[in-house]
Amino acid sequence: MTERYLGSGTVAEDTAGLTGPVPAHLPGRLAITLWDFSWYTRAGDGDVYADLDAACAAAADRGYNAIRICAAPLLLFGGLGLDDLAEDLEIEGLGPAATGGYYGRRTRWYDTPGGYRVDLRSRLADLFTAARRHGLVLILASWEYQQSPSFAASPRWFEALDAVPLEERYRVLADAWDRMLDWIDAHGFRDLVALVELHNEVDFSLLPALADGGAREVRRLRQRHPDLLITASYGKPPHLAMHQVPGGLGAAQFHVYSYGVLDALQQRIDIRSEGSADFPNPALRALLLPDAPEPAEYGRPADWKLRATVVTDQMIYGYDWVDVAAWDAWLNEAYPPYAEVMRREIESRVIAIAAWARWQGVPALVGEGWVGYTPLHGTFEEGEIGRSLAEHGIRTALAAGVWGVVPCSNAAPHHPMWQLDDWQRTVNALVRDAR
Repeated sequence: MTERYLGSGTVAEDTAGLTGPVPAHLPGRLAITLWDFSWYTRAGDGDVYADLDAACAAAADRGYNAIRICAAPLLLFGGLGLDDLAEDLEIEGLGPAATGGYYGRRTRWYDTPGGYRVDLRSRLADLFTAARRHGLVLILASWEYQQSPSFAASPRWFEALDAVPLEERYRVLADAWDRMLDWIDAHGFRDLVALVELHNEVDFSLLPALADGGAREVRRLRQRHPDLLITASYGKPPHLAMHQVPGGLGAAQFHVYSYGVLDALQQRIDIRSEGSADFPNPALRALLLPDAPEPAEYGRPADWKLRATVVTDQMIYGYDWVDVAAWDAWLNEAYPPYAEVMRREIESRVIAIAAWARWQGVPALVGEGWVGYTPLHGTFEEGEIGRSLAEHGIRTALAAGVWGVVPCSNAAPHHPMWQLDDWQRTVNALVRDAR
């Protein structure tokens, strides 16, 4: 047989090992559970985060070694005149619904009954203490320009953030993080910080593009704290043009969602829009529970709460009143033509993120994924199809040298998927044992 030279494209790239170095005291791989803002918005008596030590113990039992949270740096250390609020924060959720109960009751992440107060700075110290006790590290982010303030009873938090001029928001965030890290130092928790994110999903938040000042502030914060990994995260990085992501980030903490069939359903029922004249349209009406009220009767959260979030009133109504059995049935029946493209999309996006990280010489993480935003009690992502897609993403990520990964965005105490403890142990062992 004659050997022929077919060009450098035939030479496999060596992707053994992580995309970039991580501090030696941190775990070799991170199995991440996404607690977001829920660790303080679902903390009332008897709720899933009421006992932080028990929640951390449950996470460790399921094989996690990292928790990703909204640390609320602007509320706690933003210098915005909110210290009294931070020490006595009343959690309300999206508020009482006009027909009884509360808005968001069957909407994932927004199912917050509220009705209690919290000293958030003290609670953060308690979380660090519990994390240390159970061998967990923390990924610290902010969701404050995306939704966190909407769960408060008072609009003061949101109004203070909203008053910051758009072009100043990244600087104010960086200064808040700088003060928070000093506080973390003073309390002896610095070794538990796996990563600091200037903000979660900057592309889906009330912030300028990261290139418009955000990357500069990341670099400034990294210079102030060179021993820490500091970055900002994207909800949907430009996978086909990763050169557009500004350099200087300390890690590639980007999210991988492949909506596919879910996106087809969402467009069909027009659930993510606002102000649609014919809402709910016939396709959505066919999926609603028999006792669903009309939108006008159900009402909507306070205007300021909707301004403080990235969700719409149509989403809240739709997810609160959809028949999840009908929802899941539609997705399962419609899935086959989307199956291969969703698998390939997850794979290609993970590989693009890892390749960018390797080019930049920084660790890569997938802090959220894999399918997308479903009703609280929907089971499509938790079921066989969703778990298969998640496992494909996890294996692809590990093979590409990704440092940290979530089993699924829904694998956390405030989601029903938390009950799939054996599955979480299995995939988290896969992550932790990767070489």
